[in-house]
Amino acid sequence: MDIETLRDYCLSKNGAEETLPFGPDTLVYKVNGKIFLLTGLDSDPLSFNVKCDPDKALELRETYHCVTPGYHMNKKHWNTVIADGSVPPRLLKEWIDDSYNLVAKIKKGR
Repeated sequence: MDIETLRDYCLSKNGAEETLPFGPDTLVYKVNGKIFLLTGLDSDPLSFNVKCDPDKALELRETYHCVTPGYHMNKKHWNTVIADGSVPPRLLKEWIDDSYNLVAKIKKGR
């Protein structure tokens, strides 16, 4: 997965918006005003942070070497995913979907 594919996928989500609140080098994707994905434009290989259920976050970290605790994020709820080709794009999209769905539910539940 490359940055353009990631960007297009995030923006295809219902209500998703792209923002740059942390400066011109960090893309932030939000739904209902809440972040569901962050990525640095200069990361090589591409990496991104996604929100995750705490139990699943630990499971993914134990299963995939490309998944680590969320860089500069709450380590309990966020993972950093390195898109180094070690997992198929289908899984990367699944993890993005999970993050989007978790964040979208936050707003709906209030």
